[in-house]
Amino acid sequence: MALGGGTFLVQNKVLPGAYINFVSVPYASATLSDRGYATIPLPMSWGPEGKIFTVELADFIKDSQKIFGHAYTAQELLPMREIFKHAKTVHFFRLNMGGKKASCALCSAKYPGVRGNDVRVVVEASEETTEEKPLFDVSTYLGNVPVDRQDKITAMADLKDNDFVVWDDKAELSLTAGMPLTGGEDGAAENAAYQLYLDQAEGYSFNAMGCPSTDPVIKGLFASFCARMRDDVGKKFQVVASNHLADYEGVVSVKNGLEDVEGESAALVPWVTGVVAGTAVNKSATNMVYDGEYAIDTDYSQTELENGIREGSFLFHKVDGKARVLTDINSFISITDEKSPDFSSNQTIRVLDQIANDIAVLFGDKYIGKVPNDASGRISLWNDIVKHHQQLETIRAIENFSPEDVVVEKGDTKKSVVVTDRVSPINAMEQLYMTVWVE
Repeated sequence: MALGGGTFLVQNKVLPGAYINFVSVPYASATLSDRGYATIPLPMSWGPEGKIFTVELADFIKDSQKIFGHAYTAQELLPMREIFKHAKTVHFFRLNMGGKKASCALCSAKYPGVRGNDVRVVVEASEETTEEKPLFDVSTYLGNVPVDRQDKITAMADLKDNDFVVWDDKAELSLTAGMPLTGGEDGAAENAAYQLYLDQAEGYSFNAMGCPSTDPVIKGLFASFCARMRDDVGKKFQVVASNHLADYEGVVSVKNGLEDVEGESAALVPWVTGVVAGTAVNKSATNMVYDGEYAIDTDYSQTELENGIREGSFLFHKVDGKARVLTDINSFISITDEKSPDFSSNQTIRVLDQIANDIAVLFGDKYIGKVPNDASGRISLWNDIVKHHQQLETIRAIENFSPEDVVVEKGDTKKSVVVTDRVSPINAMEQLYMTVWVE
C-alpha cells in the first residue's frame, strides 16, 4: 500500500491515508471486497526464482504442469493442493534460489531446478522433408508426456521457446531419438529468501500469509512483519504459523502435527492459510472438516484441548473419525479494556479487517485529493461508510448497526477528517447450554 494507514494515537500523521483504531467498548464486570487471497513461500523444483508469482485456482487445476512443473496429482504439489482447498488466488514465492538450469546441445530449461532433468527433446524428419530442403518435427517431452511440438522446422532460429525450454539459436539441428536435459539443480532455501519474499509481499493484497518454516527466528520474522503491516501500514491480514504463540490477533498458531512425523511440522500451515484467507466475512471455520490429504495427529485429551484454547492455539480434534477445527481462534490472549476476548476470534478479526481494508480502499480511491473537506464532502463519506456497514449487517456479519453509530467530523487540520465508528461483529454459535425440565 503506497498510502499511509494503520492506527493512530494523536492526529499527527504525515502521509495521506486512512488511520483506523479498533477499541472494545468497556463492559461493566459501500461494496464489500472479496476474500480468498493468500500468499505463501514454498520450496520448489520448477518456477521463477526471486519473485512472487500469482496463480488462480482455475489455472492451478488446468495448468499446474506448466506453472509448477508437475501434474496436479503429483506429490510435489501437495502443499499447493492444500492451500487451494479454500483459497481462490495465491501469491507464491519459490524459496530455493541459486539453482542450475538443465541443458542439452539444443536448449536449456526455462527455470532452474532438478525438474528440468526430466525434460527431453526429440527431433524427427518431417513427412515433407527432401534432400534439397530438410524439414524437422521437434517435440519437447516432460517425462513421457509431450508438452510441445513444432513441425516443418528448417533451422534452430525457427523454433519458438515453449513453457519448458529456451532454444539455442546457435545450435545445429539434427535428428535425435531423444536428447535429455541434464545438470539441473535446486538451489538452497536460505533465510535471506524469506526476507526477500516479505519485501516483495508488501506490494500485494491478501487475507492470509503462510509461514512454512519451523525455525522460531523465521516465525518471529513473519509475526513481526504482520504486526508492522497491520499496525503501522494499515494492511490487514493474518499470518499462519506452526506453534508460534505470538499473543497477537494477527497470528494464527497451528498446534497439531502429523501422525507419521515426529516433532513439529508446518505441513498443515498451507491448509489453514487457505481457510483463514477463504472463509467468508460472515462465517466461522469452527467445526470445519479437514478436507486435505494429511493424516493429522489429534491425540489430545479434553484437558489438553481446553489448555490449547486458553494458550491461543488453533487446534484440530477428531469427531466421528474426521479431523475438525476445534475453534476458529488466533493467538491473542492478553485481554484488556481496549481489547476484549472477542479479538481472539478469527471471525471477529475478519469483520474488522474487512472494514479497515474496504474503507481504506474507498477513501484512497474516491476521497484523497478529490473530495473537499467540507460538510458536503464529509456527508458523502458518512453515507459510504453507512452503506458499507449496512451491507455487512445484511449478510449477518454485524448486528444492531445504526447510522448514528458513524460520526464523521473535521479533524485538527483542513485536510483531515475524523471518523468515530461502532460495530458489533457476529460470531457463529459454538456452545449450547440447555436445561430441560422433566415432569
